[in-house]
Amino acid sequence: MSTYLIKNATIVNENKTFLSDVFIENEIIKEISNNIIAPENTEIIDATGKYLIPGFIDDQVHFREPGLTHKANIASESRAAAAGGITTFIEQPNTVPQATTQELLENKFEIASKTSYVNYSFMFGGTNTNLEELLKTDPKKVAGIKLFLGSSTGNMLVDDVEVLEKIFLSTKMIISVHCEDEATIRKNTAEFKEKYGDDIPIKYHPVIRSEEACYISSAKAIELAKKTGARLHIFHVSTAKETELFRNDIPLEEKQITAEVCIHHLWFNDTNYEEKGTLIKWNPAVKTEKDRLGLWEALLDDRIDVLATDHAPHTLEEKSNVYTKAPSGGPLVQHAVTAILEKVKEGVIPIEKAVEKMSHNPAKLFQIKKRGFIKKGFYADLVLIDPNKSQTISKDNILYKCGWSPFEGTTFSSTITHTFVNGNLIYNEGVFNEEIKGKRLTFNR
Repeated sequence: MSTYLIKNATIVNENKTFLSDVFIENEIIKEISNNIIAPENTEIIDATGKYLIPGFIDDQVHFREPGLTHKANIASESRAAAAGGITTFIEQPNTVPQATTQELLENKFEIASKTSYVNYSFMFGGTNTNLEELLKTDPKKVAGIKLFLGSSTGNMLVDDVEVLEKIFLSTKMIISVHCEDEATIRKNTAEFKEKYGDDIPIKYHPVIRSEEACYISSAKAIELAKKTGARLHIFHVSTAKETELFRNDIPLEEKQITAEVCIHHLWFNDTNYEEKGTLIKWNPAVKTEKDRLGLWEALLDDRIDVLATDHAPHTLEEKSNVYTKAPSGGPLVQHAVTAILEKVKEGVIPIEKAVEKMSHNPAKLFQIKKRGFIKKGFYADLVLIDPNKSQTISKDNILYKCGWSPFEGTTFSSTITHTFVNGNLIYNEGVFNEEIKGKRLTFNR
């Protein structure tokens, strides 16, 4: 096992920024101090002028394996994640087949154990008919339960109110939900299809998947969680109005209802559809500038608890279809950290707060064992960033299997230079360690 001494790093951890060295041995952070004397054969990395942060824990990705591997797979997307400073991901159940039985869920863990460059967990998918199977989920070994309360693939839309209440009452695990009101969306879609056919102008996407659709669904889910005492986590909040539903007067560890915001909802607004078209078609939709600013405000004042990507790649051919046939989702794991660091540079968010939302809070929220912090005794999931090395995103440097990014043409001020996963240098200035794989997460529950 390799040992590393990272010297002269500007460490960002637990709301502090300070200069120090970090010694890594046998997967673990062994010492954080100045003037560490390392044993012989220790690889020394000079981090002068660089930030050292705990790796981003992305609680919502779609890596498309099994069954949709023409778009992506666990190997390709976890590799891009490592290059992007994401050391841990939680992947969603809407693959083919869907992870709606314990056997199918374990199949995904088996694939990841052989191919993932970074640490991993998966969510079990709830449906209208699999409550018995859902209750077999092991809280110490599985991240949580995922429910789609808005349009989904296959049979994963949970729209039976009785079943929903039973799930909320029956499990003590975190229930993560996609909240968009299906009836509202269907009504809006029908109206626009009557006017335009299938070729609805993309600018109407946030009108069809509206603020009302999001708010109705989120409010209902929160009402049910309060009624049943369920532990609820609302994915990809996209409207300023929804942020009013969340509280910031108690610590994260005491919250029964938490919220996530995604990079794209913080970066883009509805004026970007003209240039980007279906490349920024997501569900929920990118909405107005007022919504974007409202999401930032809620992230900064702690009504929103975590940042994520909702990385969901499709091929360019699929994205080039007319509105009703172009799938929603886009690839983001490779550039999420550098996008947030751009907002740090602009003064929108302090770097300490960014690290809290990307690393500390997902670890707390999901009760992930020994990750998410730069602490002695914790796994060395660490990322070195050069804040003065700019990069322009182009097809030549995109690592996603789908080969495109909504950030193409964007120049970021910073570059990720090194990514450590469990103390192993997985990504080093563009070079990957192809031999060592990430670990399955365990949870303190």
